Amino acid sequence: MAKEEKKQSIAAFITPRSEDFSQWYTDVIIQTQLCDYTPVRGCMAIRPYGYAIWERIQQEMDSRFKEQGVENVSMPMLIPESLLLKEAEHVEGFAPEVAWVTHGGTEKLQERLAVRPTSETIFCEMYSRWVQTWRDLPMKYNQWCSVMRWEKSTRPFLRTSEFLWQEGHTIHATPEEAEEETLSMLELYREVAEDVLALPVYVGRKSDKEKFAGARATYSMEAMMQDGKALQAGTSHNFGTNFAEAYNIQFQSKAGKLEYVHETSWGVSTRLIGAIIMTHGDERGLRLPPVIAPIQAVILPIAAHKPGVLEACEKLNAELKAAGIRVKLDDRDTVSAGFKFNDWELKGVPVRVEVGPRDLENGVVTVFRRDLCEKVTLPLEGLADALKDLLAGIQKTLYNQAKAFRDERTKTVSNIDELGEQVQNGFAKAMWCGDQACEDMIKEKFNATSRNMPFDQEAHKCGDTCVCCGKKADKVIYFAKAY
Repeated sequence: MAKEEKKQSIAAFITPRSEDFSQWYTDVIIQTQLCDYTPVRGCMAIRPYGYAIWERIQQEMDSRFKEQGVENVSMPMLIPESLLLKEAEHVEGFAPEVAWVTHGGTEKLQERLAVRPTSETIFCEMYSRWVQTWRDLPMKYNQWCSVMRWEKSTRPFLRTSEFLWQEGHTIHATPEEAEEETLSMLELYREVAEDVLALPVYVGRKSDKEKFAGARATYSMEAMMQDGKALQAGTSHNFGTNFAEAYNIQFQSKAGKLEYVHETSWGVSTRLIGAIIMTHGDERGLRLPPVIAPIQAVILPIAAHKPGVLEACEKLNAELKAAGIRVKLDDRDTVSAGFKFNDWELKGVPVRVEVGPRDLENGVVTVFRRDLCEKVTLPLEGLADALKDLLAGIQKTLYNQAKAFRDERTKTVSNIDELGEQVQNGFAKAMWCGDQACEDMIKEKFNATSRNMPFDQEAHKCGDTCVCCGKKADKVIYFAKAY
């Protein structure tokens, strides 16, 4: 191999975003070894580095769930067809995506079993057995699992036939409690998205056309990717008594009457990893927010063969670990320092700490921050505290960069032509009459969909006529092309 080839940056294998954003995304995933393709169409194998990111998301989510009184359970992945058919609107919405088990060994099953596309039906079946009186409520359960939806078009993390997620399902005595739970979980998702993933989101209510099959109301958080498209990053649903009536989930109220429970459901998935990539990534690869990064700092010995360098790095590694920083010492002697620089930049590690003989003589280290691709010099003494401050700064910078990008690409539009132009590059904020026919026309003409309606409608009001038909309108809504 020629010297020029050896020096070639790993990033050279990544297609530029401006050239082909979709290929850039795929290149980053493969080069960073987040996941790989498998023999089953649309199914991915999540590799250790990718799964480590998912574990961080799990930990952040799960601790917050438990603070709100949610308990984890596990439900079976196979659902009898008769059970799935009980809620007509729900099954109609998922029918094209359901994978079926028809045989057990060599025996044909008497009833087909669905591989869960979601678990509302099995939760409802079990809730109908477990709840007796108002004293049993609320029941607030969540499970971490995989689901399968036979997707026609797939892309790693964003849309796969099988994916990992959490799905929460709760039942309550009153509609007020159910609505409060639905909105509370949406706020929890927003907090994790913005504070943990550095992912700015718009939160609000979905239109009836875009709501979850079987829900009375669906709320979502919508993020903008670097190509201007929307990504639905999480949803929370209020089912009212729709499923309770179909599955006969009743309880005896304080007044001694049999009443139907009010139900909610909410979930996020490994799609969030795709959101992190497409929100923060650059031409060099990943840029991971420190809170979610499996490795927050990597230590690289420079001229490791010289006396004292490797020993100093090992000591620093122990000190940073003791301070609670997720750190890795890269003491590989089979690759060059330049290769290591590219490797860890590609993987998006927030900071790189370079330790060489001259640094040690001066009592300092050279620190590379991945968010700005800049180097700073920090004293060895008190380095752990300095790195914690730096990591907090990187977290904030990544969020601010993403928010500035989103805000710049969100425009208020007042007519259909402006909307058509705006959704080519970002979000269009508009007034809407509430008629589904207008949504359908916009989707047919521009391949754009409504994303959600902000909660504070009055504060976001931007006119009084529908962007599509020109009729009287009082709903503010975001439109965008979406993944």
